Amino acid sequence: MKRALTPARLPARDVLRTGAVGLRARRARVVLSALGIAIGIATMVAVVGLSESSRADLMARLDRLGTNLLTVEAGKDALGQEVRLPKNAVAMVERIGPVQHATGTGDVDARIRRSDLVPEERTAGVTTQAVRTDLLAALGGEVDRGVWFDPARERLPVTVLGAVAAERLGVTRTGETIMMNDTRVVVVGILKPLELVPTLDRVAMVGFPAAERHFGFDGHPTTVFERSTDASVEDVRAILARTISPGGEGGVKVSRPSDALAAKAATDKGLTTLMLGLGAVALLVGGVGVANTMVISVLERRQEIGLRRALGATRNAIRLQFLTESLLLSALGGATGALLGAAATYGFARFQGWTAVVPPWSLAGGLAATLLIGAVAGLYPAVRASRLHPTVALNAT
Repeated sequence: MKRALTPARLPARDVLRTGAVGLRARRARVVLSALGIAIGIATMVAVVGLSESSRADLMARLDRLGTNLLTVEAGKDALGQEVRLPKNAVAMVERIGPVQHATGTGDVDARIRRSDLVPEERTAGVTTQAVRTDLLAALGGEVDRGVWFDPARERLPVTVLGAVAAERLGVTRTGETIMMNDTRVVVVGILKPLELVPTLDRVAMVGFPAAERHFGFDGHPTTVFERSTDASVEDVRAILARTISPGGEGGVKVSRPSDALAAKAATDKGLTTLMLGLGAVALLVGGVGVANTMVISVLERRQEIGLRRALGATRNAIRLQFLTESLLLSALGGATGALLGAAATYGFARFQGWTAVVPPWSLAGGLAATLLIGAVAGLYPAVRASRLHPTVALNAT
């Protein structure tokens, strides 16, 4: 009894070779279709990479600045009355065990003008604050030009300007003078921007003793800054209010400035999600391009399909051939897009001075997405090609 002959299966190597030959025969169309996939993947990889690079840079700056800074400000009591921090608030905070640095600033009622020729109401948006000599040590600030206060200078009518205040007043070097009310004061220093406390960038600072002597300051701080060990931040935070104002802690506000920067990193995720959505749309458009290319390929190659069927190729072999072409086309676009996205991330991060971060999962996820799209886009053309009858296909013109 004779056995029925069964068609031999193509080895995986021959399947890949056959699929690659189909792509090489239509290079221009393949390039354009792969480009759609590449744009989508490049967009997704670059969005994730730039978002992670930006977030990593922000967190690195937070680590350098320290996240152990707490700020205490006067609020309102239960009756809605303004609360004043005691004059010895800083000394009270310094007595807390884990505290490493404590300092304070106070609001001074002094109008700032560039010169006595400028009307008093034109203050350029610069306010005045009384500060202690240990402020920079507590906040990790640095002097850009000139000097900071010492025990002698804090008693004199001299000022140190924040970075924004100096810009608004048009002060570019030390030794220049500005007006505080009717008192001419000398600018002895200009600070670099303070990232954790940017409100001080818009301030003209004077020493506590000088503020009391020349500008009627009452000596009560309005803000106290405190640094402790990282491990004890929350414990110190829990007792700061009642340490400064026993029995009236409800009128004292304690905050952590670094939380604002950490929140900024979190809000970046919203933009990342939006951009990923745009990348997904581009990827979908690329998938439609792949599907279109494969459908046209089936229509153009009906005689080839009929000839292969007549020579013994099974429907599964035809399906596998066209599905392989679709997967190869998508993989080509995906790999190109991943490289372009990574290159864009590294280039932009280097331009910004960031540490470039391209998460491996974004590359793997992008390639997986392209293969999925390739499978979906090639499924219908592959099934359609396999259903062509050999006789009909060979007679097609």
